[in-house]
Amino acid sequence: MPTHEFCWMDWTAASAAENLACDEALLDDCEERGRQWLRFYEPSAHFVVVGYANRVSLEVDAAGCESRGVPIHRRCTGGGTVLQGPGCLNYALALRIPETGPLLSIAGTNRHVLERNRAAIEAAWQEEQCARGSGLSDAGPPSIEILGHSDLVWNGRKFSGNAQRRKRRALLFHGSILCRFDLPLIEACLRFPSQSPEYRGGRSHADFLVNIPLSPERIKRGLLAAWAGPASGKPPDPPSSRLLERIRRLTEEKYGRDDWNRRF
Repeated sequence: MPTHEFCWMDWTAASAAENLACDEALLDDCEERGRQWLRFYEPSAHFVVVGYANRVSLEVDAAGCESRGVPIHRRCTGGGTVLQGPGCLNYALALRIPETGPLLSIAGTNRHVLERNRAAIEAAWQEEQCARGSGLSDAGPPSIEILGHSDLVWNGRKFSGNAQRRKRRALLFHGSILCRFDLPLIEACLRFPSQSPEYRGGRSHADFLVNIPLSPERIKRGLLAAWAGPASGKPPDPPSSRLLERIRRLTEEKYGRDDWNRRF
């Protein structure tokens, strides 16, 4: 029987492939056992992640990646291509799909999750200003908007991209948040995307992307409070032996293989 627990994890695996496999393993756990998850991780090395249907040749500067030792991986969700690495906070939500409500559709899920994330990050910014005694919170935070299909935008520049995958009873919604990232490296590893939202207006990566001026820890506390509720007071759950075995198998059979990562 499903446990209907909400668990959270602050755990970064040793490799890019294992980190991507972990998100899918959490989706499987939610589908099979009914447990909902919030996970955080921040990679220690750079790697490119293409969306499920992306063509590497269109989205990635393969020569630029190779010269810098940046590997290329593919995730199980849609959306565009991103560069991961230190200073890029990742989160993943594995949520049950209820019988009614916004999570029944892709568009409804995007709006529901991103609005909650937007409000949590806005509140975190306010708290950080108050903690610094800056007084800036009196005027309210800079504009944080939901734009495009699934972007979070800070004063007109994107700081978070997000994507989802759906099964019958559960969905995976995950994304990256730029905090202290080496933004110039994105230009060296990624081409201009083959598809881009209208609000981008043809801007280069350098002019379009921005690091949000918040610490990863502050963002994590905000998202944890927004999603985990009472569970946010508990220490993070370590990966169980069952989960680690699922991650190992997914890494071996999918995320660690060129026939998956370079399939398009």
